Amino acid sequence: MATFLYKLGRSAFRRRRLVALLWVALLAVAGVGAATAPAATSSSFSIPGTEAQRAFDLLEERFPGAGADGATARVVFKAPDGRKMTDAAHKAVVEETVAALKSGSDQIAAVSDPYTTQAVSRDGSTAYVSVTYKVNAMELTDATRDALKETGHNAQGRGLTVEIGGDALQTMPEQGASEAVGVVIAGIVLVLTFGSLVAAGLPLLTAIIGVGIGVSAITALANVLDLGSTTSTLATMIGLAVGIDYALFIVSRYRAELAEGRDKEEAVGRAVGTAGSAVVFAGLTVVIALVGLAVVNIPMLTKMGFAAAGTVVIAVLIALTLIPALLGFAGDKIVSRKERKAAKAAEGREAGKQGAGTTGAPAKPNA
Repeated sequence: MATFLYKLGRSAFRRRRLVALLWVALLAVAGVGAATAPAATSSSFSIPGTEAQRAFDLLEERFPGAGADGATARVVFKAPDGRKMTDAAHKAVVEETVAALKSGSDQIAAVSDPYTTQAVSRDGSTAYVSVTYKVNAMELTDATRDALKETGHNAQGRGLTVEIGGDALQTMPEQGASEAVGVVIAGIVLVLTFGSLVAAGLPLLTAIIGVGIGVSAITALANVLDLGSTTSTLATMIGLAVGIDYALFIVSRYRAELAEGRDKEEAVGRAVGTAGSAVVFAGLTVVIALVGLAVVNIPMLTKMGFAAAGTVVIAVLIALTLIPALLGFAGDKIVSRKERKAAKAAEGREAGKQGAGTTGAPAKPNA
């Protein structure tokens, strides 16, 4: 293994332009595929074999379209002080709201009328409408949520206080913000550790490339393989973590080999041959752990595990091939400016000693 990785590292270093071009081309192809692929649908969360899942399946079989596991919302109305929800004007507003909710989206399964379901408080000041949807909260469209909010807003404009709650308003958190903060923090730590922007930037750059390829591939195949819109979340987090980590192994070892006086190509070969072995086994361990999520037999977790495992494989391949290639482009800038000055000063002192030894040698006596 070490011998093969040693040769692989040196080969990537010598053919660095070709290696870099291949990875950039792969990123471009994955990006085009993601941009042109149909949008992913939100996969339903199911746990086969459990009593709860059997109950949901039975309800769906006996009452199709009822949305037993669907999202719910509650629209609460409060009359002004001294007034009641049973007043004719307020009752008309609530009934109009119920009618608007029923026609607001084809994802709605049922809307209750508070005056027929006894959902009015004893003092008559408050009433609420229950809304049930055919799909879960993650599968609700933005248009459905907007219709719910707009209906409540229109009722509030008629003199009532209106509040909306329930899991129907839950949305998937925006991806990218937390990851961006993590990348910035990692960059600061790497700069302080290495003292070189190039050495700090290489792990970040390669990690972003790896995650870009992995997530783009997941997006491109999401509709075909029914991966769902949440599958790329785990792949992004783990891909960034292992991508930075594995690249650090190679870069740190390469800097150590340079410090021992070896030339760049030999240093790259030794770095990949030694630290690369650790990268391969570490990556293999993570892949096995992620694939092992299939054991729990939850389809969504299985898909997330396989997608994240694929991103880890990409991170390992990048560490073994793209990192050596980029190290070839980096040259002496992979070490800090202070270390470069110290190395030049040492070379100057060594050259001065050799020159002094040559000029100071005693002349041979004439025969």
